[in-house]
Amino acid sequence: MEIFQQIFGLGDFNIVPHAVALAVAYLLALPIGWNREREERSAGLRTFPLVAIATCGLIQAAEPITEGNPEAMARIVEGLITGMGFIGGGAILRLKDSVKGTATAASLWVTGAIGASVGLGSYDVAFMLSIATLATLWIMSPFKRKDGHGDGSNIG
Repeated sequence: MEIFQQIFGLGDFNIVPHAVALAVAYLLALPIGWNREREERSAGLRTFPLVAIATCGLIQAAEPITEGNPEAMARIVEGLITGMGFIGGGAILRLKDSVKGTATAASLWVTGAIGASVGLGSYDVAFMLSIATLATLWIMSPFKRKDGHGDGSNIG
């Protein structure tokens, strides 16, 4: 480890906290990705964990340059929010008389928030976002009509 620090000129080289945070972000996103995969959506088991670790990693990578400057971190988070909206927009398909993929797009956006929350050390927020997303996807699914309009007319 010392040799690595000397070669690259790094003072405190400790990957353990980063590895833990990335693993938590990955694990919190995995069930969401599994749900989308099971529903045969455009984004699934690989995409959601990657989104979570990417946002988590970007937050962690920005920490040294934003230390002591909350406005700078706020700009990083703002950029991530915008980027997640762009990625989610790619999951939405507009067909002749319907729109598909909005739940997947929203789930991608929330998964970005999960990763960012973990990266910022707000594990409790990330956990609650994951639980709320899973509950919405699983519990609300029977209320969605098969034609995509979602007015609940297929109940019963």
